[in-house]
Amino acid sequence: MPSATAPVRSRPHRWLRRELPPLLLMLALLVVARSSFANHYHVPSGSMEPTLVPGDRVLVDMSAYGLRVPFSGIELVQRGRPRPGEVVVFKSPRDGTRLIKRVAAVGGQRVALVDGRLQVDGRALALAGVDGDVEHHGARLVRLDLGDGGGPDIAPLQVPPGMVLVLGDHRGASADGRWFGLVPEQAFYGRALGVYWRRGQGPVWQRL
Repeated sequence: MPSATAPVRSRPHRWLRRELPPLLLMLALLVVARSSFANHYHVPSGSMEPTLVPGDRVLVDMSAYGLRVPFSGIELVQRGRPRPGEVVVFKSPRDGTRLIKRVAAVGGQRVALVDGRLQVDGRALALAGVDGDVEHHGARLVRLDLGDGGGPDIAPLQVPPGMVLVLGDHRGASADGRWFGLVPEQAFYGRALGVYWRRGQGPVWQRL
């Protein structure tokens, strides 16, 4: 029998003491994995139409441009760098809002925008003879929405090293690099992989 002075530990108390540490460790690992490897983004506006529409849920590779300490800008491992044509999630230089846009040009490239159409290193990206407005970013074809015009032009400029120009595919209805300027590479959270849920359709998979 237990002594009169020794407290009797209840079964729930013993279970909690035994199981709580591994549960907390598992939750911590899940938070780290979510913050460092994969996450999702909910598209709030039509600035990336027709590629993305309001309500889309997008899977984001948070490790595409390096591994960072969760909830900080401290980089542990550098992996890749944003490349033209990629759809990216980043922190707005203006107010810190998390945004999703397309990489138009990276450091070292000379870029201009006329009537919503890109010119990079003196070459127009629009494809001749293709129906609609389509730009060729390497092997990636990007369909634009110019139904609201092209928005503000960009006079020819050289993108400095470590900086990126981002634009929306809906050029006449996108608050992008024409409004808040170039984005430093350190501000990028990750690369969008694809749409996995679309309003009115439910589960889908549209690779970006």
